[in-house]
Amino acid sequence: MNTPFSLRGQRSAYDLPPLVHSSPAYLSPCVSHTQRPAPSDMLAGDLVAVWEVALSDGVYRIDFAHGTTTGKRVVHVNGQEVIRRDWMFKLVGQETFTVGSSSTKATIFIEAISGFAYEYTLEVGGKSLQKFIDNRAKVTKTWLLKVDGEDCRVVLEKDTMDVWCNGQKMDTRGEFVDDGTETHFMLGEHECCIKAASSGKKRSGIVHYLLLDGEKVPASTQ
Repeated sequence: MNTPFSLRGQRSAYDLPPLVHSSPAYLSPCVSHTQRPAPSDMLAGDLVAVWEVALSDGVYRIDFAHGTTTGKRVVHVNGQEVIRRDWMFKLVGQETFTVGSSSTKATIFIEAISGFAYEYTLEVGGKSLQKFIDNRAKVTKTWLLKVDGEDCRVVLEKDTMDVWCNGQKMDTRGEFVDDGTETHFMLGEHECCIKAASSGKKRSGIVHYLLLDGEKVPASTQ
């Protein structure tokens, strides 16, 4: 089971050498099709925070470097530089960028907490990271499985019934059945079906489960 860690990183300008004080805010099982790049040498010295954000098209790692002497700010998403400011007179503030194919808005906030210590927080989609994670858990369902030896991450968006696998939006066919609905798609030569049916409990509402060649696949918490 994935465990939410601290959403905030703190760093003092007097830390020698600079340390990463923020654990990933959301840890998901690593799958082989999504590489988790290590921070580049250009980030390593000033790296102050790392987060992972799970979207329908993949799990994105966000690295943030903050030079408390020069004010430098660098943001990498999955190892790709998306923001670089080499000289900033103001050491506090915020940086906004987008993540994933849906261009989800993300903002890093930099705040001074005492003396030369700083706190770093991430908002995604206008929500704190924890609220974003909680909301994703309500509106999506994720399964991790192996198909012909390949790790697959299947995500259902409950509001649209769109299905994603390893970052690709799948071609699906939906139909009504006696006990609910079925959404059919293929993974290679394998038939997949996501069934939606009433749980019979008011609090649980509709439940979704994935069948691969007729066999039920356990759901993931990521």
